[in-house]
Amino acid sequence: MPGRLQHKVAIITGAGSGIGLESSLLFAQEGAHVVLADINLPAAESAAALIQARFPTVKAIVVKADVGKEADVEALVAKAVQGFGRLDIMFNNAGIMHPNDSTALDTDEKVWDLTMQVNLKGVWWGCKHAVLAMRQNPADAEKGLLGGGGGGSVINTASFVAIMGAATPQLAYTASKGAVLAMTRELAMVHAREGIRFNSLCPGPLKTPLLMDFLNTPEKRDRRLVHLPMGRFGEAVELAKAALFLASDESSYMTGTDFKVDGGLTSCYTTALGEPVVSPPASLV
Repeated sequence: MPGRLQHKVAIITGAGSGIGLESSLLFAQEGAHVVLADINLPAAESAAALIQARFPTVKAIVVKADVGKEADVEALVAKAVQGFGRLDIMFNNAGIMHPNDSTALDTDEKVWDLTMQVNLKGVWWGCKHAVLAMRQNPADAEKGLLGGGGGGSVINTASFVAIMGAATPQLAYTASKGAVLAMTRELAMVHAREGIRFNSLCPGPLKTPLLMDFLNTPEKRDRRLVHLPMGRFGEAVELAKAALFLASDESSYMTGTDFKVDGGLTSCYTTALGEPVVSPPASLV
């Protein structure tokens, strides 16, 4: 039975760990050829080795890329097009959460600038070069798209903090993700008639190295958990499944959305009653 991404080509940034790693594996499982980009080359190479071992009918290309540099992003997209002849999916997932990110009074300007460089400019450049590549995809006559291209799906990782404030201060990160959300909406409107869809993925707090390294004390973790109606941190694979939906044709009538996968956090102003769930569902283990 054909996979949900059969014959599609996907770029995933931050592919060596967390959401990026789980998405890379899931996209490949569903038939996509994948370009795995990460500043940590050994991590991306390990992901590619897993893919080739598990899914030998798809191809995985590894590219070392710092998304905070436009030249790296441009070269990454060019590598995908050179290798596979097209680009169907751009998952702008790479990002940072600086350990010294704090309040407006305590966050150093260098921390702010670095966060914006990676989390905001990196996504902008990913969107820019994805559009240029997707416009060159073979035309889909049935869709009748303006510009004659075949369209595509761009997914930008934002965050629940783009929608509501974080109890643990992280001002630069919050501001960068809010900007990603706004930018994604505008790009969705600008490119809708070209069939290039833009959607934001808004994770709640996840049990990934990015967040766990930031919530590095029991007090910080407890302050996040008390606001989660489901009583637990999310798993990266749960976000990968949401990204798969946005990447696939199943979401073909969705653009400009902020797709929240957050354990109910943004829908509730108080925690649910009962003991926290400390383990994920058995199906995710």
